[in-house]
Amino acid sequence: MEIIEGPFGLRFVKIKATDIYLGTNKGAWVYASERPRHRVNLPSFMIMESPITESQYSKILGEENNSEELKDMITNEDVKKISDIVSQHFDEEVRRPTQSEWKAAEGLISLPCGWTELLADEATGNHRGASLDGRPRLGEMIGPMAGHRVSQSAHPTKEGIYAQVATPGDRPLPKVGFRLVVSPKREGDVPRVPDNANLSSNIRSELFWTTILGIIPSFTIPILRGFSSYAVDGWANLLFGGLCAGFVTGAFWRPKRPTWGLDDEGNVIQIKD
Repeated sequence: MEIIEGPFGLRFVKIKATDIYLGTNKGAWVYASERPRHRVNLPSFMIMESPITESQYSKILGEENNSEELKDMITNEDVKKISDIVSQHFDEEVRRPTQSEWKAAEGLISLPCGWTELLADEATGNHRGASLDGRPRLGEMIGPMAGHRVSQSAHPTKEGIYAQVATPGDRPLPKVGFRLVVSPKREGDVPRVPDNANLSSNIRSELFWTTILGIIPSFTIPILRGFSSYAVDGWANLLFGGLCAGFVTGAFWRPKRPTWGLDDEGNVIQIKD
C-alpha cells in the first residue's frame, strides 16, 4: 500500500487504475433499486486513509484545534469549502469519493464503527444514468432529495462491515463525516448507463415467465389431481391464481439483466457475463 503525505497533514492511499462493478444483474423486482449492474473504468487516484479529523479540518481553515477525533456535524457546503482550499495544492480534482472509488479502496481505508461517510454522488433511486468513468453523479435530483448523498455507514460494533445508505448532506448530523480524493479531471461528455430499460423486452419477458411459472401450473395441478372439470368451470379463478403466483415469483427470481460498460474506444456497450 503506497501512502502519500499531502498538505495539512492529510494522508492519502494511492489506488491504481482499475475496473469496478457496481449494482446487480439479478432480475427480481426486489433488486430494482440496485440495477443495472455496470463496470466503471477508474483511472489511478488518491484517497484519504480515514475521514478528516477535527484538527485537520481546522488546520485547512487556518484555525487551531488539536483534537484527533473525526470531524462531524458537516454539510455539503462545508465539504465544498474544504475541497476548494485543498485543491489549490493539486492539479487534479479534489472532492469526496464516488461509490466506485470508495469500493475500489475498500480494505485499504478505514471508517470507525458507528460512523457514516458522505460520498460525492446524489442519492438516486437506481443506477440508471450512472457514470461509467467514475465521475460523481450530480445535478439530477430536485426538491428535498437534492441535498442527500449516497453514504457508507459502518456497523455499530463489527469492523469492516458497511451498508450503503442515503444521508442528508444539507444539515449537520452527529457521526457523519467525509474524506477527500484527488482524482484526474475528466473532459468531455460523461459516458453513462442508459437512462431507460427496454420496456417492450421486459413486458415480453414478464408475460412469458408469468405464464410458465404461474398460469400453466395453476391449470395443470387440478388436472393432474383428477379435477379436470374444474379446469374448465373455474378457469377464471385459476387464471387469477396463476397471475398472482407469477407476480410473486417475479419478486424473487427473473433472468439476469444486462451489464453495461465501455469498450476500448469508450463506447457504451452491453457486457456478456
